[in-house]
Amino acid sequence: MSLFAFFGTIAGYNFVKYDALARTGKREPSFRVKAIAVLSFFSVLAAGYCFFQLENITKIISTAFLGLTVLYTLPFFPNRKNARNSAGIKIYIVSVCWVGVTVVLPVLNADPQLQQLFTSDFYLKLVQRFLLIFVLVLIFEIIDLSKDDPHLQTVPQQIGMKRTKILGLILLIAFYFLEFLKIKFDANQVLVNIALVIAVATFLIFANEKDRNTTLHFG
Repeated sequence: MSLFAFFGTIAGYNFVKYDALARTGKREPSFRVKAIAVLSFFSVLAAGYCFFQLENITKIISTAFLGLTVLYTLPFFPNRKNARNSAGIKIYIVSVCWVGVTVVLPVLNADPQLQQLFTSDFYLKLVQRFLLIFVLVLIFEIIDLSKDDPHLQTVPQQIGMKRTKILGLILLIAFYFLEFLKIKFDANQVLVNIALVIAVATFLIFANEKDRNTTLHFG
């Protein structure tokens, strides 16, 4: 399951990132792009092999998340926008896909009888992971604020950078305290969450739309 998620993430991310470039074919791909294409090809093969080792229920649900990833990149109807470029929806699709791959699929594969799916701890973990990924995407939306099309209606575009940071900090606090509601309370996990919240909050607070330009300059 871990290998399936690892190789599937490489292939899926590269598909989302380079699909438009591959389809337009306006210029000869660079060596870097070709190398990424080769890496993606072998990642697809590895993910496919791992896929057939999974439980049947995991295969079904993972196919659904694959479909969501494809719809995120390719338009469902001809001459229409894909989900990625639809107003305000990008951050939710990304968060749902990450929750599915990192929480739902591992639990399903480890427990095909679905017993863990009916526990409160499972749903608390779903909410926690969604909040965490949501905040992480907020950081990238702040960095891309000057680059994103205004029609995307990202969170910073709708409520501004300052309010986006406040929202992110509130969500991180909720993420942390949800741990105390779990039946199987784990003190070690609480310590891990503290470190995680501090790290993510630091990146969120200091995130700036100029960071993207700095990265490109030194990259």
